[in-house]
Amino acid sequence: MAKPPAQRSSRTEIDQFLRKRRDIVEFVDRQPRLMFCLDATASRQPTWDRASHLQREMFLAVNQSGSLSVQLCYYRGFGEFQATGWTGDSQKLAANMGRVSCEGGHTQIERLLEHALREHGRSRVRALVFIGDAIEEHPDRLCRLAGQCGLRGLPLFIFQEGELRDAERCFRRMCQLSGGAWARFDQNSPGTLAALLSAVASFAAGGVAALEKQGNESAKLLLEQLKP
Repeated sequence: MAKPPAQRSSRTEIDQFLRKRRDIVEFVDRQPRLMFCLDATASRQPTWDRASHLQREMFLAVNQSGSLSVQLCYYRGFGEFQATGWTGDSQKLAANMGRVSCEGGHTQIERLLEHALREHGRSRVRALVFIGDAIEEHPDRLCRLAGQCGLRGLPLFIFQEGELRDAERCFRRMCQLSGGAWARFDQNSPGTLAALLSAVASFAAGGVAALEKQGNESAKLLLEQLKP
């Protein structure tokens, strides 16, 4: 038995669909953009579940109004690097974070910064947050890229887990060169990470003025480093 012909959309319906899609894309493009980057290599496994939970909860709380457009980036395993699309949907972002797990591999911070500069070149990124614990790349190359971020107005906010001194020196220098800020957290101070992430989200959405309004210790720590 022959199937009845499928109902075709009218030209008006197609135009309405395309117009709605274009309006959504333009709205997302106008939102302040925050890049959220994770080291998902095996060294972070012991504290991954707790940190991931805090990250998801923070974005759900801070971005209820959809005021930020966020891209999630992470690296892990044998050269794996992933970047999601930009979204202002905090539920979608939280779900994306929940699907990331750790795998053994080397750091790919250079690759991450190169990606960030390309995205920033397409449309301004207000801030980049990076959460990691180690560096296995040449510090000079990372600092060169961080300097390019600074010249182009893309501040790096690096939150270091643990106390590796070589990593700390490089992370601190990268933040200075980019015009951003560095801070440390560990598994014994989960609230510190949540407060730091909330502070950067406020900065990305409203700049230094929004950060000053927070008035908590994490905001003050970042402001001290952001001042010229």
